[in-house]
Amino acid sequence: MERDGVNLTNLDQQLFEGAEATKGDLVDYLDAVHPQLIAALADRPLSVIRALRDQPPFMQKNLPKYTPEWVRRQPIWAEASKREISYALCNDRRTLLWFANQRAVEYHPTLFRLDQWAHPTHMVLDLDPPAGDSFGLVVRAAHLIRQALSDCGLSGAVKTSGSKGVHIFVPIEGSVEDVAAATRAVAARAERLDPQLATTAFIVEDRHGKVFLDSTRAGGATVAAVYSPRLRPGVPVSFPVAWSDLDDVAPADFTIRTAPALLGSSDPWSAAMPPVQPLPEDLVAEGHTIPVARVQAMHEGKRRARARRP
Repeated sequence: MERDGVNLTNLDQQLFEGAEATKGDLVDYLDAVHPQLIAALADRPLSVIRALRDQPPFMQKNLPKYTPEWVRRQPIWAEASKREISYALCNDRRTLLWFANQRAVEYHPTLFRLDQWAHPTHMVLDLDPPAGDSFGLVVRAAHLIRQALSDCGLSGAVKTSGSKGVHIFVPIEGSVEDVAAATRAVAARAERLDPQLATTAFIVEDRHGKVFLDSTRAGGATVAAVYSPRLRPGVPVSFPVAWSDLDDVAPADFTIRTAPALLGSSDPWSAAMPPVQPLPEDLVAEGHTIPVARVQAMHEGKRRARARRP
């Protein structure tokens, strides 16, 4: 079978264990939502999570050697691995269909576009629930983030993560460092609104059953794109939700089977996104006084390890 010049194979194979969907279902879903998904991916270096048969899922950043020449790519130096990585740019239907045929289930673009290397387009708060069926807690914590944003004159859009949490995107202008700082400050302010519900503790054992307000999605981080499927039973997708509807939805409402009909030709994510906003100076200043969570957690982990030694 061929679509847009891409040869599609083994469409009747199970996508992954527990998916309750075939590779063909993935292809059909991605094709159905390709205008909306490509709008979120275009000109952003892309990582994907692939689910090959009889192999554990893995994240792919570097394009394989057999990638067709017509797939656009962007080389980026990876300081951690000391090598150049060739990232894909998924700017058209043909490229998306090629990824679908490669069993790429999840799509994780960067927060910057090629023409804005040093300037993320969004501040992102990633809210993760504690163990158990606790999406309702995440929703309550999302309203804390919304309040913290509103208190400093900002607004954002919210979507299910496609897993158990939500992502809040705030379109802003600012440097990588200032956006990262502002993200930390918003999380800290939201935590102060209800410290019994929400926490910014990066170390899991320090969260004590609270919703984690993850402020680390900044700089070179990636986030599952809106409309991206996720490697979860039933293949849920990350889906935009109006703030007024957030209390009445569940992540399982949005799957590769239900999302196309919910969307039609509309793009509620683009429609819900506020205009680009400047970062408040006091927010940035506060954020620069807050330690980077990963760094702080690393030092704390080492301290605790030393304390446990006999």
